[in-house]
Amino acid sequence: MAFWWPLLIVAFAYAICRLLLKLIPSNVPSIDVDASDVLDDGNQTRENSFIYIPSRRQTDKVQCYEPATMKYLGYFPALKPDEVKERVAQARKAQKIWAQSSFKQRRQFLRILLKYIIEHQDLICEISSRDTGKTMVDASLGEIMTTCEKITWLLSEGEKWLKPEYRSCGRSMIHKTAKVEFHPLGVIGAIVSWNYPFHNIFNPMLAAVFSGNSIVIKVSEHASWSGCFYLRIIQAALAAVGAPENLVEVITGFAETGEALVSSVDKIIFVGSPGVGRMIMRNAADTLIPVTLELGGKDAFIVCEDVDVPHVAQIAVRGALQSSGQNCAGAERFYVHKDIYSSFVAEVVKIVKSVTAGPPLHGKYDMGAICMQEHSEKLQSLVNDALDKGAEIAGRGSVGNIGEGAVDQYFPPTVIINVNHTMKLMQEEAFGPIMPIMEFSSDGEAVELANDSKYGLGCAVFSGSQRRAKEIASQIRSGVAAVNDFASTYMCQSLPFGGIKESGFGRFAGIEGLRACCLIKSVVEDRWWPFIKTKIPKPIQYPISENGYEFQESLVEALYGLHVWDRLRALVDVLKMLSEHNASKDNKRTDLNPGSSSNILESFSFPMISCIP
Repeated sequence: MAFWWPLLIVAFAYAICRLLLKLIPSNVPSIDVDASDVLDDGNQTRENSFIYIPSRRQTDKVQCYEPATMKYLGYFPALKPDEVKERVAQARKAQKIWAQSSFKQRRQFLRILLKYIIEHQDLICEISSRDTGKTMVDASLGEIMTTCEKITWLLSEGEKWLKPEYRSCGRSMIHKTAKVEFHPLGVIGAIVSWNYPFHNIFNPMLAAVFSGNSIVIKVSEHASWSGCFYLRIIQAALAAVGAPENLVEVITGFAETGEALVSSVDKIIFVGSPGVGRMIMRNAADTLIPVTLELGGKDAFIVCEDVDVPHVAQIAVRGALQSSGQNCAGAERFYVHKDIYSSFVAEVVKIVKSVTAGPPLHGKYDMGAICMQEHSEKLQSLVNDALDKGAEIAGRGSVGNIGEGAVDQYFPPTVIINVNHTMKLMQEEAFGPIMPIMEFSSDGEAVELANDSKYGLGCAVFSGSQRRAKEIASQIRSGVAAVNDFASTYMCQSLPFGGIKESGFGRFAGIEGLRACCLIKSVVEDRWWPFIKTKIPKPIQYPISENGYEFQESLVEALYGLHVWDRLRALVDVLKMLSEHNASKDNKRTDLNPGSSSNILESFSFPMISCIP
């Protein structure tokens, strides 16, 4: 079996190369993006190389630093509300032009971006690493692959899902055509988190721009340095296809900057914490704009007793330590069947003890830094609470050689056992490299434990029986689920992503996320216009006839009666009333104008065709 693996890898790589060649034709231009001021060549001036001392108060500047080293990167302005509204106004003007663009132009924009990303992976990953502290591998997995997957999905299917979609017209409207049209909303606003600075900008931007909108993105104050560089890539690609200026804007600032954005746009997408999500909803209520909230999670990772333990242990550790555990869809609660609990813990501990955290661009490290200042203190408090309530540390990784100024930015990967749901570690989102492992005895108990959370973003279920894993996953209240894998749902960009409960609502990614950037309009029109036009049946024309209600009653039964004979009888009554009404009209006309006549078809409204059973 081992002999086939290299062949499968080569075949897969060949298929990917063919796909990329198809998606990026030879006539796609390259773009030039100035990166001279963001590359760390070791020759920065002292002004941009001193150790950053964080301020505990908000100022008119967003100060930027490298979490892994605490080296100062620079600053960006914290925009005031009037400045934000001006940026939105400029984006609104640009959107009116872009709304008329063709899908061919939009696809070319995507191809230019894809070409640049593939050719500049090192640059993008290095900037993400410097701004968030993650490793190059984590940046490639979470920033590059996910974004490339979204672009390729939009290239292959995006136009299809934005074209008018025809629907059934029903019995009473058989003479009509019914369809749903998808029009741009206008200016989309996005407030995104710091943990994946490249993808979190590109994810909403790609959907918004491809569907004909403009977008203004407020990047986190913890990842503004990289966000402002990534904007250059987008602007260069837009310029290459002749898009209007200001179609995509990246703004920097604090709470008032975000509040001004919410009050100015036509829709808001937010990725962050439940607390801030609630504030955004309250502000969005003033203008009644739609809101999509992705508020993190406490994802369950369930391991049944019939699995290959070493195989699943590797996936579990990746699920917990990806980006130092700073992953909204990361695995945060591990439930392992009692029969393999000891062996699974031993395997996980062995892997975790081999993991070393350190400055990812200054040595070979498996895990990077904690991005947010003082977050390590929160992680330690969660561990301490668990230890106080009877939990034990089964094993920890190590922290490598770090600079004195960045000591507090690292937290060693930690495995904790004997946990239960009275502990904060099993209830609060940790957002760090901690693996709490709890045992269960039955599938029902595993489901009950997984659902005992205020969050509901995702879950992962592992079993030697795929049917069993699917059955367990189907009972867990979450927005996404992976069967015998971890987070694979996000790499399938045709699928919507989002959660329930305090994980938020609404969806981005997939068909639902793309259409969520649109004004969804229902349209009905005559099927055979102008040859046959709709008429209102004579008995219910104004002034309404005495038998108007009886006519409607029979019409309803003729259309929707449960039995064919009841429908036929009602149809006869409908025709009879139309005939009587027509005869009455003819008599009146004869009295007024002898010799005139009328045909029943003149008063027979076209909707009546659908009465035929």
